[in-house]
Amino acid sequence: MTPVKLVRIPSLKSIEAFGEHVRSLNLDLQFEPQMSVGAASALTRSLEFKGRTLSNRWAIHPMEGWDGTTTGGVTEPMRRRWQRFGESGAKMIWGGEAMAVRPDGRANPNQLILNETNQAGIAGLREALLQSHRELYAGTGDPLIGFQLTHSGRFCRPNEKKRWESRIAFRHPILDRKFNVTRDEQILTDDELKRLTEDYVAAARIAAGAGADFVDIKHCHGYLLHEFLGAHTRPGIYGGSFENRTRLVRDIVSGIRANVPGLEIGVRLSAFDLVPFKPNPDLAQPGKLGPGMPEDFSQCLPYRYAFGVNARNPVEYDLGETFQFLALLESLDIKLVNLSAGSPYYNPHIQRPAIYPPSDGYQPPEDPLVGVARQINAVKQLKARFPNLILVGSGYSYLQEFLPHVAEHYVRNGHVDIVGIGRAVLSYPTMLADATTRGKLETRYVCRTFSDCTTAPRNGLRSGCYPLDDFYKKFEDAPKLKEIKKSVGA
Repeated sequence: MTPVKLVRIPSLKSIEAFGEHVRSLNLDLQFEPQMSVGAASALTRSLEFKGRTLSNRWAIHPMEGWDGTTTGGVTEPMRRRWQRFGESGAKMIWGGEAMAVRPDGRANPNQLILNETNQAGIAGLREALLQSHRELYAGTGDPLIGFQLTHSGRFCRPNEKKRWESRIAFRHPILDRKFNVTRDEQILTDDELKRLTEDYVAAARIAAGAGADFVDIKHCHGYLLHEFLGAHTRPGIYGGSFENRTRLVRDIVSGIRANVPGLEIGVRLSAFDLVPFKPNPDLAQPGKLGPGMPEDFSQCLPYRYAFGVNARNPVEYDLGETFQFLALLESLDIKLVNLSAGSPYYNPHIQRPAIYPPSDGYQPPEDPLVGVARQINAVKQLKARFPNLILVGSGYSYLQEFLPHVAEHYVRNGHVDIVGIGRAVLSYPTMLADATTRGKLETRYVCRTFSDCTTAPRNGLRSGCYPLDDFYKKFEDAPKLKEIKKSVGA
């Protein structure tokens, strides 16, 4: 095995060169030969949802900054981020940021908590977003705004930025070692889960009071509800069978519908997963992390510790149960589904294809375009099976200046309904607005997937676009981040 020779996207100076690179990788990744503007762009097609008309086809994914107060409240850097979400022009704001349904479920001590104390501040975030949106896009309608409800489960760090306080669905033969899970007492009991269901319902009521149009019941990236989808080995009413592993989402939805009528519900889902990866020490170059390689799973077969994975060969995905889960959501009258994959904590190249790794990651084990195509084509398969669901796609940021070309093709051909953009909007909020009005981008602001926005919070700093956003270039955490990156070879 040798390290992958990577072709950096900025080195591809034309759409023709991009196409040649895609063909050299033998990928099924389609694109439009040029950006279309105005009504000619598929990205400006309207979309109907429950009496609302959305006037474009891009969304903003939820993004945390690790920059709230220690009581889960709002700060100025957070308010600036939400204003930029509004500046994007996106007509769907999926989550804003992950909001913990209770304090001990936070992924960091500065995560928003959706409770009565913080309701007014969170409502203010929504108002700041709407104001900045209306200033730039008057007359085009307000965006549909959802809040993402979460419990971080295995990745809880509610009190100290570097101390795991994991609560889990089941014991995992690989992840337990990685995240310092040592006791069965860390498994949430059935009674605790019933109380957690009530916490989700209470948080949904607060969200509605703060003006949310919908709530996202988060099932992605290895957080608690996603982990429960893979709880094949857990005994009792929340594990084993597909019916049991989806009991939590059914109970939460039922509770919200009974107690917060009129509030819409969506689900962000990791549609598939793979076994955890780690750096390959044999291929590490001086001063750099090694390329990713799968953890040894030979003693874990059949692999019954994940959702959407081939149990016989967990370096391959399997959408069998994903089809079942989307059918379940459809039966629950949940029409909004945002699709991601894997987890940034244990296989980031699956979840967020990038050329530069975060400090706790590894060098890419494949050309990142392979990961982009993997996610896009999984969504294409799911959309073909569920034409009545509104599917939001992920994994597009690595495409950089060619993102509008690819996004437009998949929307135009009905393979995805809405293209979601995550941390790429931190440096360039108006990326798709520019693409659809001017037919060109300001390339100096395009995210190059440096992963500083991930490396910073992994090391207890606040997240932001340190390379390209002047606000973060001058931020007090910037010199600390530079030293951290230098020390770990990221």
